[in-house]
Amino acid sequence: MPPCGRRSGPRFWRVRKTRLLVEANGYARTLILNRPEQLNALSSAMIKALLRYFTTYEKDDGVKLLIMKGKGRAFCCGGDVTASIQSIHNEGWKWAADFFRNQYLLDYIIATYTKPQVSLLTGIVMGGGAGVSLHGRFRVATDKTVFAMPETALGLFPDVGASYFLSRLPGFYGEYVALVGARLDGAEMLKCGLATHFLRSNNLLLLEESLKKVDTSETLAVRRIIDQFAEQPSLKENSSLNRLEIINKCFSKRTVEEIISALEQRASNLADEWVAATIQSLKKASPTSLKITLRSIREGRTQTIGECLRREYRMVCHVVRGDFSRDLYEGSRAILIDKDQKPMWMPPRLEQVHDEAVERYFSRIDDPQWEDLNLPTRHSHGRNIESKL
Repeated sequence: MPPCGRRSGPRFWRVRKTRLLVEANGYARTLILNRPEQLNALSSAMIKALLRYFTTYEKDDGVKLLIMKGKGRAFCCGGDVTASIQSIHNEGWKWAADFFRNQYLLDYIIATYTKPQVSLLTGIVMGGGAGVSLHGRFRVATDKTVFAMPETALGLFPDVGASYFLSRLPGFYGEYVALVGARLDGAEMLKCGLATHFLRSNNLLLLEESLKKVDTSETLAVRRIIDQFAEQPSLKENSSLNRLEIINKCFSKRTVEEIISALEQRASNLADEWVAATIQSLKKASPTSLKITLRSIREGRTQTIGECLRREYRMVCHVVRGDFSRDLYEGSRAILIDKDQKPMWMPPRLEQVHDEAVERYFSRIDDPQWEDLNLPTRHSHGRNIESKL
């Protein structure tokens, strides 16, 4: 069934190969990521299908609203890293270049979309799952939402436009979330601005049914519907957002080494489990990933979403090529494949990752068949990342 045209009643069909479900209710279309056993990890086929639907629906007057959700206990845990690593081994790094090119193009279209998208962030929201949701107009978190960008522990860096949406969080909270791979709950997502709304998970179905009756693309009308179910949650006592003063003081430092040093100085003066855990997370991560991540977030502060994605595309192509370090492959082995949790990073220490090496990740790929990420000309309305602290 083609993804276009208005339906008088609910219709439901399955795109079998892509593990994507699509439901039509009047003017609303619900896109359901359907790989629950893999926590809805995005495959290449799923990304291409989402691209096709978003492109088609934007031109279809019979579609006013897009709803995106995941089947099962996760919204989306990210890209299917294990399958991607295997494909790179079988087909070469250019397979990965195409994978990320399509993924970043999808993220850009979502970020500049002319019709409202409501992402229902149930369960796990990580990596690529953040890309297909946080760039959308409405991001609805719940009491069961768990968000993280854990890429530095895998030898990668927070991508899918994370250098755009994380760099716009309060103070230097974005640097903290990106470098540490910190997990945030739904209340924290709302308070820092990653989510636009919060509601109890048992109200999610009621919200969804109300959204399916929408017959307009007016943002205010959609917002009013969500507002009827939304509430203002309280932060837990141990929330990292209650430590913004420490985070701003330490994560505002110029280098990763200085950030860790500031945290260690804090730990030496006062026993603090949160500080100790933060230091431990940083020391377990890939030194190369930490350094390119910090620079990426800092550059993202003054760049548009398009500029962030173009730069991240250069970075990710260098990572998958293994130009300076093959930490992505070692991290995937240790965390996802062998699961021994003991990656052997190369280089193993921060001081061995020199500025010249970091610079290379931000340069063009020296290959005649490679080209920069080419994004279509669109009128971006920007995304409102608004802190509610």
